[in-house]
Amino acid sequence: MAEMLDGEMRLENEAMKIPQLKKLLITPKNIMGVKIPRLEGGIREQALTEYLLEIPVSISEAMKAFQEVHKIVLDVAEKETTLRKLLYEIDKTKRKANAIENVFIPRLESAVSFIILRLEEIERDTFAMLKTVKRKMGERDEQIKKEAQIVAK
Repeated sequence: MAEMLDGEMRLENEAMKIPQLKKLLITPKNIMGVKIPRLEGGIREQALTEYLLEIPVSISEAMKAFQEVHKIVLDVAEKETTLRKLLYEIDKTKRKANAIENVFIPRLESAVSFIILRLEEIERDTFAMLKTVKRKMGERDEQIKKEAQIVAK
């Protein structure tokens, strides 16, 4: 609109007079262990009041609209990056949870069942061995009693 009303050359001339935006500062922010970039800056250091009196209304309206759009774009970029990083971390966590649920837990359950079966087998073997030892001790006691009876006669 400003270009149509005032011309391309005038618009470029006025744009050269306006001070640059501050540099954009990106600081990390930690959300649930995920580093998210936080955008700060991107605004003018000085107010544009002294320039608004010299330029036509259409150009000043274009400048204000640009500032609003610029803020919105920075906000959207920050939120989009945040969502992408959080989504990536959520997917990573889902993969880990699936691996635990579908691989690790079944392996542990099979190991537990193997250990239980092995312990039961060892218990049966020990029980049989104890019975054998008890039987042999009984036979030895009987043999000692028989020998004692023979010696006593």
